[in-house]
Amino acid sequence: MFIRNERSIKEFMQLYPIVSALVIINLFLWLIRNLLGLPIGWDIYHWGIGSNFLIAMGEYWRLVTPIFLHADLIHVLFNSFSLVLFGPALEHMLGKFKFIFAYLGAGIIANIATYFLGPINYLHLGASGAVFGLFGIYAFMVSFRKNMIDQGSSQIVMIILFISLAMTFLRSGINVYAHIFGFIGGFIIAPLVLANVRPYSPWRNRRRYEDDGSIQFDPNRWNKKRRFPKAIRKNIFWIILGVLVIFGLLSRF
Repeated sequence: MFIRNERSIKEFMQLYPIVSALVIINLFLWLIRNLLGLPIGWDIYHWGIGSNFLIAMGEYWRLVTPIFLHADLIHVLFNSFSLVLFGPALEHMLGKFKFIFAYLGAGIIANIATYFLGPINYLHLGASGAVFGLFGIYAFMVSFRKNMIDQGSSQIVMIILFISLAMTFLRSGINVYAHIFGFIGGFIIAPLVLANVRPYSPWRNRRRYEDDGSIQFDPNRWNKKRRFPKAIRKNIFWIILGVLVIFGLLSRF
Protein backbone atom coordinates (compact mmCIF):
# COMPACT_ATOMS: atom_id res chain seq x y z
CA MET A 1 0.00 0.00 0.00
CA PHE A 2 2.87 2.35 0.72
CA ILE A 3 5.29 1.47 -2.10
CA ARG A 4 4.92 4.11 -4.77
CA ASN A 5 5.25 2.66 -8.27
CA GLU A 6 3.81 5.45 -10.38
CA ARG A 7 5.89 6.06 -13.48
CA SER A 8 5.80 9.86 -13.39
CA ILE A 9 4.63 12.83 -11.35
CA LYS A 10 1.88 13.36 -13.91
CA GLU A 11 0.58 9.83 -13.36
CA PHE A 12 0.69 10.27 -9.57
CA MET A 13 -1.30 13.51 -9.82
CA GLN A 14 -3.91 11.91 -12.08
CA LEU A 15 -4.32 8.90 -9.79
CA TYR A 16 -4.34 10.89 -6.52
CA PRO A 17 -5.56 14.44 -7.24
CA ILE A 18 -6.52 15.31 -3.65
CA VAL A 19 -3.20 14.26 -2.13
CA SER A 20 -1.41 16.11 -4.92
CA ALA A 21 -3.48 19.26 -4.37
CA LEU A 22 -2.84 19.24 -0.60
CA VAL A 23 0.91 18.86 -1.10
CA ILE A 24 0.96 21.67 -3.67
CA ILE A 25 -0.98 23.97 -1.33
CA ASN A 26 1.37 23.20 1.57
CA LEU A 27 4.49 23.85 -0.49
CA PHE A 28 3.07 26.92 -2.25
CA LEU A 29 2.02 28.67 0.96
CA TRP A 30 5.39 27.94 2.55
CA LEU A 31 7.22 29.09 -0.57
CA ILE A 32 5.56 32.50 -0.93
CA ARG A 33 6.19 33.33 2.75
CA ASN A 34 9.52 31.75 3.63
CA LEU A 35 11.46 31.62 0.39
CA LEU A 36 10.02 34.47 -1.67
CA GLY A 37 9.10 36.64 1.32
CA LEU A 38 6.06 38.07 -0.48
CA PRO A 39 3.80 40.35 1.60
CA ILE A 40 0.73 38.26 0.70
CA GLY A 41 2.48 35.22 2.14
CA TRP A 42 2.92 36.93 5.49
CA ASP A 43 -0.68 38.21 5.34
CA ILE A 44 -1.94 34.65 4.85
CA TYR A 45 0.31 33.47 7.67
CA HIS A 46 -1.00 36.04 10.16
CA TRP A 47 -4.60 35.54 9.00
CA GLY A 48 -4.46 31.74 9.19
CA ILE A 49 -2.12 30.73 12.04
CA GLY A 50 -3.78 28.91 14.94
CA SER A 51 -4.20 31.24 17.89
CA ASN A 52 -6.20 30.16 20.92
CA PHE A 53 -6.75 33.76 21.95
CA LEU A 54 -8.10 34.82 18.55
CA ILE A 55 -10.27 31.71 18.32
CA ALA A 56 -11.74 32.66 21.69
CA MET A 57 -12.45 36.09 20.17
CA GLY A 58 -14.57 34.46 17.46
CA GLU A 59 -12.08 33.79 14.62
CA TYR A 60 -13.19 30.19 14.21
CA TRP A 61 -11.65 29.76 10.77
CA ARG A 62 -8.36 29.31 12.62
CA LEU A 63 -9.53 25.81 13.51
CA VAL A 64 -9.07 24.95 9.81
CA THR A 65 -6.44 27.22 8.26
CA PRO A 66 -3.42 26.08 10.34
CA ILE A 67 -3.68 22.68 8.60
CA PHE A 68 -2.23 24.27 5.45
CA LEU A 69 0.52 26.39 7.02
CA HIS A 70 4.01 25.31 8.12
CA ALA A 71 6.88 26.88 9.99
CA ASP A 72 10.13 25.76 8.33
CA LEU A 73 11.39 23.63 5.44
CA ILE A 74 11.76 20.42 7.48
CA HIS A 75 8.24 20.88 8.81
CA VAL A 76 6.57 21.22 5.40
CA LEU A 77 8.71 18.54 3.75
CA PHE A 78 8.12 15.96 6.48
CA ASN A 79 4.34 16.48 6.49
CA SER A 80 4.18 16.53 2.68
CA PHE A 81 6.29 13.38 2.46
CA SER A 82 4.03 11.65 5.02
CA LEU A 83 0.99 12.68 3.00
CA VAL A 84 2.49 11.36 -0.24
CA LEU A 85 3.41 8.09 1.47
CA PHE A 86 0.24 7.37 3.45
CA GLY A 87 -2.42 9.39 1.62
CA PRO A 88 -2.71 7.71 -1.82
CA ALA A 89 -3.99 4.32 -0.59
CA LEU A 90 -6.69 6.01 1.50
CA GLU A 91 -7.69 8.38 -1.31
CA HIS A 92 -7.97 5.37 -3.62
CA MET A 93 -10.07 3.41 -1.10
CA LEU A 94 -12.28 6.20 0.23
CA GLY A 95 -12.71 8.35 -2.84
CA LYS A 96 -12.16 12.10 -3.05
CA PHE A 97 -14.94 13.38 -0.79
CA LYS A 98 -14.53 10.86 2.03
CA PHE A 99 -10.77 11.42 2.01
CA ILE A 100 -11.18 15.20 2.26
CA PHE A 101 -13.71 14.71 5.08
CA ALA A 102 -11.36 12.38 6.96
CA TYR A 103 -8.25 14.53 6.48
CA LEU A 104 -9.85 17.86 7.39
CA GLY A 105 -12.03 16.27 10.06
CA ALA A 106 -9.04 14.86 11.92
CA GLY A 107 -7.15 18.14 11.54
CA ILE A 108 -10.08 20.15 12.91
CA ILE A 109 -10.51 17.77 15.87
CA ALA A 110 -6.79 18.21 16.59
CA ASN A 111 -7.11 22.00 16.51
CA ILE A 112 -10.24 21.97 18.70
CA ALA A 113 -8.36 19.89 21.26
CA THR A 114 -5.47 22.35 21.07
CA TYR A 115 -7.89 25.20 21.75
CA PHE A 116 -9.47 23.60 24.82
CA LEU A 117 -6.33 22.04 26.29
CA GLY A 118 -3.62 24.55 25.36
CA PRO A 119 -2.89 27.88 27.06
CA ILE A 120 -4.80 30.92 25.84
CA ASN A 121 -1.70 32.45 24.23
CA TYR A 122 -0.76 29.25 22.36
CA LEU A 123 0.12 29.57 18.65
CA HIS A 124 0.32 26.58 16.30
CA LEU A 125 0.35 25.58 12.65
CA GLY A 126 0.95 22.50 10.52
CA ALA A 127 -0.78 19.49 8.96
CA SER A 128 0.52 17.07 11.61
CA GLY A 129 -2.88 16.62 13.24
CA ALA A 130 -4.48 15.72 9.91
CA VAL A 131 -1.60 13.37 9.04
CA PHE A 132 -1.94 11.65 12.42
CA GLY A 133 -5.61 11.30 11.54
CA LEU A 134 -4.56 9.14 8.60
CA PHE A 135 -2.56 6.99 11.04
CA GLY A 136 -5.71 6.72 13.14
CA ILE A 137 -7.68 5.34 10.18
CA TYR A 138 -4.95 2.81 9.42
CA ALA A 139 -4.79 1.84 13.11
CA PHE A 140 -8.54 1.22 13.04
CA MET A 141 -8.08 -1.06 10.04
CA VAL A 142 -5.27 -2.93 11.79
CA SER A 143 -7.49 -3.38 14.87
CA PHE A 144 -10.95 -4.02 13.43
CA ARG A 145 -10.80 -4.31 9.62
CA LYS A 146 -7.85 -6.60 9.02
CA ASN A 147 -9.26 -7.66 5.66
CA MET A 148 -8.55 -4.16 4.33
CA ILE A 149 -4.82 -4.05 5.03
CA ASP A 150 -2.08 -6.62 4.44
CA GLN A 151 0.28 -7.75 7.18
CA GLY A 152 3.32 -5.95 5.77
CA SER A 153 1.43 -2.64 5.60
CA SER A 154 0.11 -3.19 9.14
CA GLN A 155 3.66 -3.57 10.44
CA ILE A 156 4.81 -0.43 8.62
CA VAL A 157 1.88 1.57 10.04
CA MET A 158 2.56 0.49 13.62
CA ILE A 159 6.32 1.09 13.36
CA ILE A 160 5.88 4.58 11.90
CA LEU A 161 3.15 5.34 14.44
CA PHE A 162 5.37 4.41 17.39
CA ILE A 163 8.30 6.39 15.96
CA SER A 164 6.08 9.42 15.36
CA LEU A 165 4.60 9.28 18.86
CA ALA A 166 8.08 9.00 20.35
CA MET A 167 9.23 12.02 18.33
CA THR A 168 6.13 13.89 19.53
CA PHE A 169 7.36 13.78 23.13
CA LEU A 170 11.12 13.94 22.47
CA ARG A 171 11.21 17.01 20.24
CA SER A 172 10.60 20.54 21.46
CA GLY A 173 8.11 22.85 19.79
CA ILE A 174 5.67 20.04 18.93
CA ASN A 175 1.92 20.49 19.27
CA VAL A 176 1.35 17.35 21.36
CA TYR A 177 -2.40 18.01 21.55
CA ALA A 178 -2.70 18.00 17.76
CA HIS A 179 -0.72 14.79 17.32
CA ILE A 180 -2.60 12.82 19.97
CA PHE A 181 -6.10 14.08 19.18
CA GLY A 182 -5.53 14.04 15.43
CA PHE A 183 -4.84 10.32 15.79
CA ILE A 184 -7.90 9.87 18.01
CA GLY A 185 -10.00 11.88 15.55
CA GLY A 186 -8.93 9.68 12.64
CA PHE A 187 -9.70 6.55 14.68
CA ILE A 188 -13.20 7.88 15.48
CA ILE A 189 -13.87 8.93 11.89
CA ALA A 190 -12.61 5.61 10.46
CA PRO A 191 -15.81 3.54 10.85
CA LEU A 192 -17.78 6.29 9.12
CA VAL A 193 -15.56 6.60 6.06
CA LEU A 194 -14.69 2.90 5.77
CA ALA A 195 -18.30 1.78 5.41
CA ASN A 196 -18.80 -0.08 2.10
CA VAL A 197 -15.16 0.50 1.13
CA ARG A 198 -13.18 -2.11 -0.80
CA PRO A 199 -9.57 -2.98 0.09
CA TYR A 200 -6.78 -1.13 -1.66
CA SER A 201 -5.86 -2.46 -5.11
CA PRO A 202 -3.17 -0.64 -7.13
CA TRP A 203 -4.11 -2.65 -10.22
CA ARG A 204 -7.72 -1.45 -10.16
CA ASN A 205 -6.57 2.15 -10.08
CA ARG A 206 -3.90 1.57 -12.72
CA ARG A 207 -6.35 -0.11 -15.11
CA ARG A 208 -8.66 2.89 -14.89
CA TYR A 209 -5.75 5.20 -15.62
CA GLU A 210 -4.41 3.15 -18.54
CA ASP A 211 -7.83 2.69 -20.13
CA ASP A 212 -8.15 6.41 -20.85
CA GLY A 213 -5.90 6.00 -23.89
CA SER A 214 -3.31 8.51 -22.76
CA ILE A 215 -0.80 6.05 -21.34
CA GLN A 216 0.01 2.66 -22.81
CA PHE A 217 1.78 -0.17 -21.07
CA ASP A 218 5.36 -0.59 -22.22
CA PRO A 219 6.13 -4.34 -22.48
CA ASN A 220 9.87 -3.60 -22.43
CA ARG A 221 9.85 -1.45 -19.29
CA TRP A 222 11.13 -4.35 -17.14
CA ASN A 223 14.04 -4.90 -19.52
CA LYS A 224 15.33 -1.38 -19.08
CA LYS A 225 18.53 -0.92 -17.16
CA ARG A 226 18.05 -0.30 -13.46
CA ARG A 227 19.74 2.83 -12.20
CA PHE A 228 19.97 1.78 -8.55
CA PRO A 229 21.19 -1.46 -6.93
CA LYS A 230 18.51 -3.91 -5.89
CA ALA A 231 19.30 -3.51 -2.18
CA ILE A 232 18.66 0.24 -2.39
CA ARG A 233 15.44 -0.18 -4.37
CA LYS A 234 14.07 -2.70 -1.86
CA ASN A 235 14.84 -0.49 1.13
CA ILE A 236 14.20 2.96 -0.37
CA PHE A 237 11.29 3.56 2.04
CA TRP A 238 13.46 3.03 5.11
CA ILE A 239 16.35 5.01 3.63
CA ILE A 240 14.16 8.05 2.97
CA LEU A 241 12.46 7.76 6.35
CA GLY A 242 15.82 7.49 8.11
CA VAL A 243 17.13 10.60 6.35
CA LEU A 244 14.02 12.57 7.36
CA VAL A 245 14.25 11.39 10.95
CA ILE A 246 17.91 12.43 11.09
CA PHE A 247 17.01 15.85 9.67
CA GLY A 248 14.23 16.13 12.25
CA LEU A 249 16.62 15.34 15.10
CA LEU A 250 19.26 17.73 13.81
CA SER A 251 16.67 20.51 13.59
CA ARG A 252 16.46 20.41 17.39
CA PHE A 253 19.96 21.91 17.70
